[in-house]
Amino acid sequence: MVRHATAEWSGSLKEGKGHVKVETGALDSPYSFRSRFEGGGETNPEELLGASHAGCFTMALSAALTNAGHPPANINTTAAVTLTPVDGKPTITRIDLTTQASIPGIDNSKFQEIAAGAKAGCPISRALAGTEIHLEAKLV
Repeated sequence: MVRHATAEWSGSLKEGKGHVKVETGALDSPYSFRSRFEGGGETNPEELLGASHAGCFTMALSAALTNAGHPPANINTTAAVTLTPVDGKPTITRIDLTTQASIPGIDNSKFQEIAAGAKAGCPISRALAGTEIHLEAKLV
């Protein structure tokens, strides 16, 4: 399976503007230097990566829990993507996944074991193997 996304940029880095979109039409958004490095109302690559990672991990956790006989009632995950300079270049150095899950009939120890496996096995985590990835998983 191959998925497609496109990005277009016009102008210099700081004064220019860009646009990203995905083939399904689910995302079609402007982005800029300001939205990426200074904050702003448009999207940026790091938040898109965070959304991808949160979504991927959440699905992997749901699958792993279900396969272990503990289908979840609900899972909610956020991803905090840290962009910091390394050797003078902006670098994604860390991603913090925070998940809360409602899972009938599971103890915390088993949940933590399954969550750690989902973090390690989700395709986005594996693609980001060179990035520090932390997980805080809570049963609610």
